[in-house]
Amino acid sequence: MDSTHQPDSILIVDFGSQVTQLIARRVREAGVYSEIAPFTTAEEAFARLDPVGVILSGSPASVTDEAGPRIPATILESGRPMLGICYGQQALTQQLGGMVLGGESGEFGRAFIEIEDQCALFDGLWKVGEKHQVWMSHGDKVTELAPGFHPVASSPGAPFAVIADDARRIYAMQFHPEVVHTPDGGKLLKNFVRHVCGLAGDWTMAEFRKTKIDEIRAQVGDGKVICGLSGGVDSAVAALLIHEAIGDQLTCVFVDGGILRMGEAEQVVGLFRGHYNIPLVHVDASTLFLKGLEGVTDPEAKRKFIGKTFIDVFEDEAKKIGGADFLAQGTLYPDVIESVSFTGGPSVTIKSHHNVGGLPERMNMQLVEPLRELFKDEVRELGRELGLPEVFVGRHPFPGPGLAIRIPGEVTRERADILRKADAIYLEEIRNAGLYDAIWQAFAVLLPVKTVGVMGDGRTYDNVCALRAVTSTDGMTADIYPFDSAFLSRVATRIINEVKGINRVVYDYTSKPPGTIEWE
Repeated sequence: MDSTHQPDSILIVDFGSQVTQLIARRVREAGVYSEIAPFTTAEEAFARLDPVGVILSGSPASVTDEAGPRIPATILESGRPMLGICYGQQALTQQLGGMVLGGESGEFGRAFIEIEDQCALFDGLWKVGEKHQVWMSHGDKVTELAPGFHPVASSPGAPFAVIADDARRIYAMQFHPEVVHTPDGGKLLKNFVRHVCGLAGDWTMAEFRKTKIDEIRAQVGDGKVICGLSGGVDSAVAALLIHEAIGDQLTCVFVDGGILRMGEAEQVVGLFRGHYNIPLVHVDASTLFLKGLEGVTDPEAKRKFIGKTFIDVFEDEAKKIGGADFLAQGTLYPDVIESVSFTGGPSVTIKSHHNVGGLPERMNMQLVEPLRELFKDEVRELGRELGLPEVFVGRHPFPGPGLAIRIPGEVTRERADILRKADAIYLEEIRNAGLYDAIWQAFAVLLPVKTVGVMGDGRTYDNVCALRAVTSTDGMTADIYPFDSAFLSRVATRIINEVKGINRVVYDYTSKPPGTIEWE
């Protein structure tokens, strides 16, 4: 990532694990700044960050495969403290002279390790002779330790479940401490960054705010910045931070593409023009967006069209206000990571993020992305630090493409209006029940399906509305919210009675994985 030098930081080398982001989150929860770099660019990140310590992630690959990822020699020979997790343990062992056996047996899911010796990772946490639950997910295993290492914990399927080289401050474990299924995992990672690496754990949002304001001023100078407001928390926090840094050099552009939630435009305009007195251009581009979405049913095509059209509108507005040198966006760290293949080559795209890259060269503008090192909950914390009202800061995440990806199939003005009304009723009932803050994200989806119904004495043939509500800590995994049947019945009755065009309501019981939170 292209943030500035962070002297008190941890570099996380990503070998392609699905849960690498969780490592970064756990480290930050310990009050230490961390960044993730794919192993292909880890040397560059190491040189830029000059981290105090390094964590090596898991991977779907095998170290027994000659083409498998390797730890860069620069990092391996740096003398910095290192922690290897799963594949990271195997790579450390093999590259330092030990042996790894491939694929004969493995451990998947919950396991119990026995503590056999003390090491710095266990300080104040685990004692010799105790057994502790961890989460395993491996086929390969270490069979012979590299010189200098000794075993400190074992499990039935991994005789070297945790190993230590105290002299070189290198530690490694076969299990995953970053997932919630390892109850003490966060504390183990905290011991690594605080005890082994000796970091103070004083990275705070107040510190981030101060540092980032200085960075924005240095980057922008006396230039003009145009910031696109989407109506969500991310772009609002980015705009407030930039405004604090450069004042009226910032102009915000709020584009209403006709795919926002009920009352959202009025709320954003009132907050920025009224409360903060930030220069704001409000553009009603609903006709442009909805016309362009006619006949478009592919989710990726929708995202790409909406992202491109937002940028086109920004370009037009930049010209109208006299030209801007910089375009500000509320890009977050998960957006950045999910949009980059860890191998640097072709990879499966789950979904593209419309606010990452995609900036046409013709705009001749540089990007200002002050939140690109933050996770969602950290953005909310920064919003509170900046004085953003809690009702705004605490809002559920809302996707950049808006309601367009909550309308599978073609998006029309009529369908957007129907969904807007249903969604507003659903969220109102959630707030009335006092459940809003217990839910990570809740929304309605208008399905491209019609069903037969009976209303009064007549037959209806109308749309199906699906309700979605999930709990999560970071959006990477999610469980459904367990509403009681009376609540769901009340919401369904209100939607069917009050929203013309819907005659059936269903509830989505799918967790993430296997599903995503959004439907498209």
